[in-house]
Amino acid sequence: MKQITLNIPESKFKIFLDFIRGLDYVSISNENDIPLDQQLEVNRRMDAIEKGEIRLRSWEEAEKDIFKKS
Repeated sequence: MKQITLNIPESKFKIFLDFIRGLDYVSISNENDIPLDQQLEVNRRMDAIEKGEIRLRSWEEAEKDIFKKS
């Protein structure tokens, strides 16, 4: 089996991906540059949000806290 890496412009990516998914001899591997510990932390937080343990807020609300004048 051979493997290749392709760099495709974002604007053409979906079209290309739709095309190669139709080929029965191609498998697609999603390599992830995000470290595993960060992925696990995001998953933990998403679970906490779904359980109501973490409250979400709008950007406007967060922005006021971040940039509030003392």
